[in-house]
Amino acid sequence: MQFSVYQQSHIGARRVNQDRMGYCFTRDALLLVLADGMGGHLHGEIAATIAMQTLSMMFQMQARPTIKKPERFLEEAITQAHRDIHAYAARHNLADTPRTTVVACLVQHNCALWVHCGDSRLYWVRGNQVLACTRDHSHLEYLIDKGKASPADRAGHPDRNKLYNCLGAQTPPRVDIAQQVGLQTGDVLLLCSDGLWSSVPDAEIVGKLATRSVVQAVPELVASAVARGGPRCDNTTALAIAWQGMDNADAYLPNVVSTQMLPEDQVSSTIGSVDAAPDLDPFDEDAIEKAIAEINQAIEKSSHLLK
Repeated sequence: MQFSVYQQSHIGARRVNQDRMGYCFTRDALLLVLADGMGGHLHGEIAATIAMQTLSMMFQMQARPTIKKPERFLEEAITQAHRDIHAYAARHNLADTPRTTVVACLVQHNCALWVHCGDSRLYWVRGNQVLACTRDHSHLEYLIDKGKASPADRAGHPDRNKLYNCLGAQTPPRVDIAQQVGLQTGDVLLLCSDGLWSSVPDAEIVGKLATRSVVQAVPELVASAVARGGPRCDNTTALAIAWQGMDNADAYLPNVVSTQMLPEDQVSSTIGSVDAAPDLDPFDEDAIEKAIAEINQAIEKSSHLLK
């Protein structure tokens, strides 16, 4: 496989960055993951970290060097992440279970398959066209489906952030899996948190991805969202790849990752192995803040281009 990739996260105007993103790959399979810890619940950043690590761990266990049953893999990985979040909450006697949105994409055999829970999005872009975009699991989308709201209301509707699907809730998540699609050279897959898409219009997102490399487009999109968000800016995170195919002659172009030389049993990953949270007293605020700082430092180390 060959692809160019870039990822970036900005804390915005918040005290803690609850967004997490990363990717891991074998010689023939690539997993992209982005999670946005829900700020309305304590320790959303912990839920997001657990989701990332669970999906990464299951990918590393099953990709030999591809995932044999991709739909089942994604469904089971999301369900397991949900269980792991609940297990963490029970283990630490938390009054409420941490929660997170998640979007993940598996690429293999020149095809992409993705899953999401909540309002973290995936855009599949070819040229100047969005070929597919995930539908937010929000009350607003429900109202639009029922004809009680207009698609034009998506940017500023008061119910835009009211979600009915996530990891860590009391009810199991609804695992929404897209149909597998075929990729062409130059296609872009963008995963992003709502801090980006709520501030930057889709047309601008597509325009950047169509006219710039992902190495240029991702930081420009993040910077634009942060500038527009101002003093109320949410955490803003984006992870994008530009697909170059399985055996592209331009494998040695700058910023293109080629997996051809990887041994069949080797996995590379930007998703750190930091413990989601040490065994802390859940009410020890100083210790929790230290754990959060350690997690953020680990994520920051993986927030740049893999060369």
